[in-house]
Amino acid sequence: MTISSAHDGAVGSAVGGTLGTEAITGNPRETPARIRRWNRAIVIAAVAVIAVAGFAQRWIADDGLIYVRAVEQILAGNGPVFNVGERAESSTGTLWQWLLVLAGLIVPNVSLAAVYLGLACTAAAIAFGVTGAQRLHGSVTVPAGVVVVLMTPPMWDFATSGLETGFAFAWIAGSWWLLVRSRDTDCGLHWLALVLGLGPLVRPDLALVSIVFLVSLWLLHRPRLGATLRLVAAAGALPVAYQVFRMGYYGVLVPLPAISKEASTSYWERGLGYLADLFVTYWLWVPAAVVLLLGLRMRLTRADRILVFAPVVAGALSTTYVIKVGGDFMHGRMLLPGLLLVMLPFFCLPRPRKATLSALCLVLAATTAFCVLNPRPSYSPQIGEAGIADERAFYANSLGTWNPVSKQSYLDRFSDLADQVREARHELVFIGFSGEYHPLAPERTERVGTVWSTLGAAGTITPLSETVIDQIGLSYPLAAHLEPQPRGRVGHEKKLPNAWVLADYGVPTEETAAARRALSCGALAELQESVRAPLTWSRFVDNFLGAFGRTSLRIPENPVEAERRFCG
Repeated sequence: MTISSAHDGAVGSAVGGTLGTEAITGNPRETPARIRRWNRAIVIAAVAVIAVAGFAQRWIADDGLIYVRAVEQILAGNGPVFNVGERAESSTGTLWQWLLVLAGLIVPNVSLAAVYLGLACTAAAIAFGVTGAQRLHGSVTVPAGVVVVLMTPPMWDFATSGLETGFAFAWIAGSWWLLVRSRDTDCGLHWLALVLGLGPLVRPDLALVSIVFLVSLWLLHRPRLGATLRLVAAAGALPVAYQVFRMGYYGVLVPLPAISKEASTSYWERGLGYLADLFVTYWLWVPAAVVLLLGLRMRLTRADRILVFAPVVAGALSTTYVIKVGGDFMHGRMLLPGLLLVMLPFFCLPRPRKATLSALCLVLAATTAFCVLNPRPSYSPQIGEAGIADERAFYANSLGTWNPVSKQSYLDRFSDLADQVREARHELVFIGFSGEYHPLAPERTERVGTVWSTLGAAGTITPLSETVIDQIGLSYPLAAHLEPQPRGRVGHEKKLPNAWVLADYGVPTEETAAARRALSCGALAELQESVRAPLTWSRFVDNFLGAFGRTSLRIPENPVEAERRFCG
């Protein structure tokens, strides 16, 4: 492979940009050692800010506890499942789940590990972003886009949370940093391609970012056809291998939450509201626009233009996708990767003229002051009218502790519910339905089935050997495959009626006859077999071959209609 006419003096390209950056070579005070110390100080300060802010806001979300239970099942030898005996992929971030498995081999408290690993990953992302921007632009740089990211309050919350968000930040910024480093050499490109191809395993929607970054890698180095094919093979090796496993083991094409949340549908209006909920609440569009305006005015070499526009394009695509699907129910969370991407090449900018620098400082200082003094949306800590919640504030308020950093915080808060689950004897316990109890079917081997839509907490109060039944469908295939319901709160729009749960797990009754018959017929019976039958080689092949049709399968909410459809 050969590097394209490549660097074109890239280190000095930004120095003469239209920002008016003063050449430093003629200033004896701007020695290379001074520049290195200054740039290093920016990195340290930026990492310190996110580390302190993230630590102050440390917590684990209910959705973070979904990962914890899946990881604990793996460590207990039950496989990557949420419930023993049902193969359902409740973890959206595959690599994050397995990273927590490795952590769980070292430390006993997986929930604490999830919190602090998330913080470490977020801090690493900031370090990658700042050093990458400094390397890209060369010369003396000043912090710019990094301030916008650091002063966004949801960044403080999702620096931890137990979710894959911090790990996604680290992969995004680390991948871009590696791309910037590759500008100057063609060594190790196959390993770089492998890293860039991991997006779908970090989060399925980050496949968009992988594609943009891989195209950028090709544009930077223009390898021959044979080398290109080897890079494609390296990039696709792990995602393709895992996809084969997913299709054979789980019997579908995507993690179960993507089916439950109908991640391929469009709801632009609600998505735009979700965008406004972040960018208007904190007036982020003002500093972001100023940084973009300054950054895009720089004169750049061809290679540097690729490195600048790769994350900007990827960030625009990521944000557009989030808007398309209608946003999310967590305030700001799903927009943070897009914001990070768009700001990455401008985390630091070449030092502009004094007037421009003063204006930039004023805008960023005003943003910082506004976010620090007014850090929460008006509906916090409750759920807003649009169904969006300041999730961290909501759970801190509900659990009665500022830093709920482990599942013990949830166990303490829901100890009465944990007692109900512990005292049940071969029963279904419907939490949230006045303590309603129903006997389990004779063929069911578990002691208790906990029915509660707050899945992370339900998994916490229910032993690993017992069953959690999630009517929203994040871990329960039957519920995930319900037909789309009328629009409601994002991610909570499907809810499996009790009749289906009782038909699947309870003692047969006249009221559940239609649902029980539907469960025994056609594609619906095959769905049940795909996740509950013993995993033989034959079952793996059947799951793999049927994954496309099974992913698109949808079940009517009404059991009578379902019986008519599947049984004829």
